[in-house]
Amino acid sequence: MQTIRIKPPSSGGDGRSGQDPGRDLFPLFAGAAVAVAGVGAILALSDADSPLRGPFTLFFLLAAPATALGAALRGLDPFARTVVSVAGAIAADLLVAQGMLAVHRWSVGGGIVAVAVLSSLVLLLVPVRRRRRTARRQA
Repeated sequence: MQTIRIKPPSSGGDGRSGQDPGRDLFPLFAGAAVAVAGVGAILALSDADSPLRGPFTLFFLLAAPATALGAALRGLDPFARTVVSVAGAIAADLLVAQGMLAVHRWSVGGGIVAVAVLSSLVLLLVPVRRRRRTARRQA
């Protein structure tokens, strides 16, 4: 028979054994970022007169494609993934604007929808790509 002993918490302060307090805040910040981006998209699509419309919409236009590209670039280290994701988000926004201007269909709402659709497609294709890789490795 084996005896399992439970170690008492170390007397190093607040009683939390080895947890990083910053790790608890990441889901909170991620949720706040999603809320701000969603409010920005809604304010832009509803054509509301609000002083928050511009900054929140700009945050949506940068955060949505950057998040999708960041999810697709899991192999890079965090700093490189952040830089490439933000640069890719700016490039995606510019390509959407250029394409809409080229076909004479520019509108703010159309741009928001196009960026949201493009970001959603990239984000939804990430699990498909990973499944395909794991199926190839298993075969």
